[in-house]
Amino acid sequence: MASTYQNVSSHTFVPAVWDSKLITQFDPLLVWASPIVANRKYEGVIRQKGDVVHINSLTRPSVGTYTLPEGMTSQRPETVDQALPITEAKYIQVLVETIEQLQSAGALETPLNQQMIRALAREADTFMGNLIVKGAMALPVVKPTAGSLPQSLYSTILDMMLALDGNDIPDGRYVVVSPRVKRYLIEHPAISNAGAYGEAGVTANGLVARLAGFSVLSTTAMPAGVDIVAGHSEFTTYASQFTGFRLGQSEKYRADYIDSLHLYGGKIVRFPGLDTQKAGNTFDESKPTKGIVKAAVEWPA
Repeated sequence: MASTYQNVSSHTFVPAVWDSKLITQFDPLLVWASPIVANRKYEGVIRQKGDVVHINSLTRPSVGTYTLPEGMTSQRPETVDQALPITEAKYIQVLVETIEQLQSAGALETPLNQQMIRALAREADTFMGNLIVKGAMALPVVKPTAGSLPQSLYSTILDMMLALDGNDIPDGRYVVVSPRVKRYLIEHPAISNAGAYGEAGVTANGLVARLAGFSVLSTTAMPAGVDIVAGHSEFTTYASQFTGFRLGQSEKYRADYIDSLHLYGGKIVRFPGLDTQKAGNTFDESKPTKGIVKAAVEWPA
C-alpha cells in the first residue's frame, strides 16, 4: 500500500506574518499602481472578484459676497459617489517541502518566488497603466530631431506642466516615461543635476528624479502608443487586497503550498466642476480627465 505524504505540523501553521512580508516586497515594484501615481482613497471591503468599492468626490462650494444685513448663507458639503469594480483576480502560490522551512528560510526571498512576486506586480502595473493612459488627455505628438532629443523631451514635460497648471491641478504631480525617453532625458542638465537623481533608494517605484514639481518615474510597462504621461494621483484610484494566505498539501508533490489571491481594480476619478456631469449625478466617462495628460514621441531615424 502506498504511503501518503503528510506533514502534520504544517496543518496547524498559520502564516500571519507573510501578508505584510509580501506587501513589503510587492509595493516597491509598482509604478502605475504606486501611491505616487494612484491613490488608495476608497470605501468598502474587498472579498472577491466582482465586489464594488466606492469613491466620493467632494463638490466645490460656491463663494458668496458678504454684505450687511444679509450676512452669510451656510452650505452643506456634497459628494458625488463613483463606483470602482474589482475586476481582477490573480494569485501567487509558493511550493515548499515543509512550512517550517518556509518560516525559517524566508522562502519568499528565494529567486523563484521573487520572480513570481515580480510577475504579479507586473500584471497589476500593466492593468493600471492601460487604464490611466486610456483616460488621459492627448497632447500633440513630439517630433524631435536627433540632436534635440533631450531638450525636446524636457520641453514636453514643461508643456505638460502648463496644461495641468491651466486646470488648477495641485502640486505633488508625477510624470512617467518610457525607458527610451529616460535614456535621453537624463542627458538634460535639469534631470542629471536634479537633487534626487543618484540618491539611495530612488529606484523604488521606478523613481528617477524630481523636477519642476514632478516626481519623474520610468517603467518598462508602458502602454503601446505613448511615451510620456503626467498627472496627479488624485485622479486615479487603485483598490487592492491580498486575501490572506491559504495553506494546503500539494496533490502532485511531496510538499505543501501556500498561496494568496490578489484582488484589485482601478478607476479614473472625476471631479465636479472639472469634469462633465450628467443627469443622475454621474460623469461622462467617455471623455478624458483633465488631471492626466499623455504624449507620444515620433523618434527620428
